[in-house]
Amino acid sequence: MSSIKRYLKFVFPYYKEIILTIIIGIIKFGIPLALPLILKYVIDDIINTSLTADVKLRRLFWVTGLSLFVFVVLRPPIEYYRQYLAQWTGNKVLYDLRRKLFDHIQRLSLKFYANRKVGEIISRVINDVEQTKEFVITGMMNIWLDMITIVIALAIMFSMNVILTLVAMSMFPFYALSIKVFYGRLRKLTRARSQALAEVQGHLHERVQGISVIKSFALEEYEQEQFAQRNRNFLARALDHTSWNAKTFMVVNTITDIAPLFVIMVGAYLVIVGNIAEIGTVVAFFAYMDRLYSPLRRLVSSSTTLTQAIASMDRVFEFADEKYDIVDRPNAITAEDVRGHITIENMSFRYAKDEEYALKDINLDIQPGETIAFVGMSGGGKSTLISLIPRFYDVESGRILLDGRDLRDYKVRSLRDQIGMVLQDTILFSDTVRANIMMGNPEATEEEVVQAAKAANAHDFIMQLPKGYDTQVGERGVKLSGGQKQRIAIARVFLKNPPILILDEATSALDLESEHLIQESLEKLAKNRTTLIVAHRLATITHADRIVVIENGRISEIGNHHELMNRRGSYYELFRIQQLETV
Repeated sequence: MSSIKRYLKFVFPYYKEIILTIIIGIIKFGIPLALPLILKYVIDDIINTSLTADVKLRRLFWVTGLSLFVFVVLRPPIEYYRQYLAQWTGNKVLYDLRRKLFDHIQRLSLKFYANRKVGEIISRVINDVEQTKEFVITGMMNIWLDMITIVIALAIMFSMNVILTLVAMSMFPFYALSIKVFYGRLRKLTRARSQALAEVQGHLHERVQGISVIKSFALEEYEQEQFAQRNRNFLARALDHTSWNAKTFMVVNTITDIAPLFVIMVGAYLVIVGNIAEIGTVVAFFAYMDRLYSPLRRLVSSSTTLTQAIASMDRVFEFADEKYDIVDRPNAITAEDVRGHITIENMSFRYAKDEEYALKDINLDIQPGETIAFVGMSGGGKSTLISLIPRFYDVESGRILLDGRDLRDYKVRSLRDQIGMVLQDTILFSDTVRANIMMGNPEATEEEVVQAAKAANAHDFIMQLPKGYDTQVGERGVKLSGGQKQRIAIARVFLKNPPILILDEATSALDLESEHLIQESLEKLAKNRTTLIVAHRLATITHADRIVVIENGRISEIGNHHELMNRRGSYYELFRIQQLETV
């Protein structure tokens, strides 16, 4: 019920449309309820009378003409608007819910994404949200219409014959009992099936992204079995659900099929003993049995659909309830006119409570406009340290100050507005070159985009692409080389023009020509900015104002290149090894 209450908050803005849809639906379902009465009238008041043939034909003509007008002229537009409004309302609710979830996705921290498969998240936002639409269309419209149809049919049936109506209703308690027995377990099976499907989708999404690795290691047969395991699990959950669903339909449809047989027998008995004189009444009454039990059968199908919708709703709100690791303090301020003075005081950090500290007792003062390089062996904590500056994670103890104020005192988005990042793994989106550069500033003019590209040494190669700045780069920039992707990433930072710059091994995976071009643009970009560099190739950071050596999560050395070389410590050894490797 908690999920339903929360979902209704998304439905409530459209209550007028829902009420209008139900009213139109009542008319739509009410019109066919006249058919048994027309049949009764034709049999008892036209065919089975002593009237002359001319009078009978005249009455038949008027009944037929009026019926055709209702069913051919009035009913079609009613049917159209009933379907259109129902789907319009359902789709609007899904639009609002997905918009809310996408905002939620963007607020979740990197820690969350480190422990989740992308495919599973997509399954929640696409598949599960789509399933919830049936709650609006079926649960808030169709079920009510079917129940209203049942009430109207019963009212007409009572007016025709009380005894036959009571006989028709004799199976109602068994129907209600079967619904109660079967649908509790059906909801659990539906949730299990949805989870299994999400696991298949998550695994598939991950493997499609890494198809080059699978092919390069000739892992096709191994991966086929890995996928088959998850696919078999989904099949088992789906078959469990199907089996229980089939049992539900078997029992409920048997119950609803028995009632018409009772009506036929009792109705025939009443005609034989003379309690019912008009044959048309019995025929019409039996026709109303279909109008009574067809909605009941639909309610079974609707209950199955509704169960699936509620199970999906549970999964959607389970995802929506994921807590934010990074949140603004109640009195957080906007980061403006940032000078770039960064101070780290007695800071320690670990990714989880049960893990070792990735960083321990870090103290560092970085002056505005200073270039600081972080070096050390892989896994030492360099990338972890710079990820704390834009608050991708929050420190566990100690603090990091920006211009004398704790980072946590700033609004997160305004803080990140002041920081430009160029990472080793450049992420480009499946869009044009222009759109990817403009992520640095969506309001930028064409001239500003071109100037940023020129500053990043990217303009020349962009103009050689098939459509220049309008060239589609493909998913994750697959149509571009590593150096080209990096230059586009640098161009968008130029466009952003932040006071703080973070470079995380931005040239480590490039050829010498690309590295030279990118190094040149990075040096241009770093001017008059506080710049933090994580570098693997030490020759690229000898110009840094200070070099910080991080080993096992602690700072072991600080100084410029010449000072550290003269000290002959860890930095000297690393630099000497790299120099020997390049000889």
